[in-house]
Amino acid sequence: MTTERRLPTWFKVKMPSGPNYSKLHNLIKTQGLNTVCEEARCPNMGECWERETATFMILGDICTRACTYCAVTTGRPVGLDLEEPKRLAETVKTLNLKYAVITSVDRDDLPDGGAYIFAQSIKQIKKKSPLCKVEVLTPDFQGDWNSLEIVTNENPETFNHNIETVRRIFPRVRAKGDYDLSLRLLDKVKDLMPDGVTKSGMMVGLGETKTEIVETMEDLLQHRCDLLTIGQYLRPSQKHTPISKWYTPQEFENLREIGLQMGFKHVASGPLVRSSYHADEQHNTAMRQQAPEVL
Repeated sequence: MTTERRLPTWFKVKMPSGPNYSKLHNLIKTQGLNTVCEEARCPNMGECWERETATFMILGDICTRACTYCAVTTGRPVGLDLEEPKRLAETVKTLNLKYAVITSVDRDDLPDGGAYIFAQSIKQIKKKSPLCKVEVLTPDFQGDWNSLEIVTNENPETFNHNIETVRRIFPRVRAKGDYDLSLRLLDKVKDLMPDGVTKSGMMVGLGETKTEIVETMEDLLQHRCDLLTIGQYLRPSQKHTPISKWYTPQEFENLREIGLQMGFKHVASGPLVRSSYHADEQHNTAMRQQAPEVL
């Protein structure tokens, strides 16, 4: 049974506004960049942009996949912008960011799935802003570990790949993806970046059960995932998968506690939580737990 009604009171947010929001919005447009904040209609855009943080979306704004939960445009991308990493790095430098998050559309049309542009973006940011930490949120590269290695060779501080939903529902909402491949990718990252932080995220409200959520947590931990985000699924349009349930703040808190008890280094769980929400805080928590104790 689906649940289609007005947003619960705890899910309402203010309209984006403020001087920092306007500054970042203008800068992104001037540089010809995209953000997943806008493309995915993230409810945290106002808060994050006012804090002068954003998740940059590289490789264009047209995705080769058609996930039934996602608001990003599906189609055939045209061309490749080789200058994008430099413009992105200049924007990060101008904003004086200490933590930058980079994600992308799926580019199954490219031989490397866009890995080269990911790698160049990391390299250019670290060159122009040496103190800035970088988190990447990548596609699955269709299981091409050579492409994955191109990205990990640039040593992003956090490597994020979202599982998105539980095993049973995965084929229905991510027809071109593979649940087990996503798990293997996270595990492979740990082989390539033993000291790096791995992260994944999932949405709830797609018809999953609590037992299935916990099973997904177990799968992620078995594949050496350090950080987890859990947020409420929002239906972008009537063409997308319906919402099955609105989870309450108390239910999200319960999932957070379960995840921490199971062994995640940090769990961000809440109605408004998205993959990159307060990403710097999540990374810092993981690093504190990885650091050896000072005798």
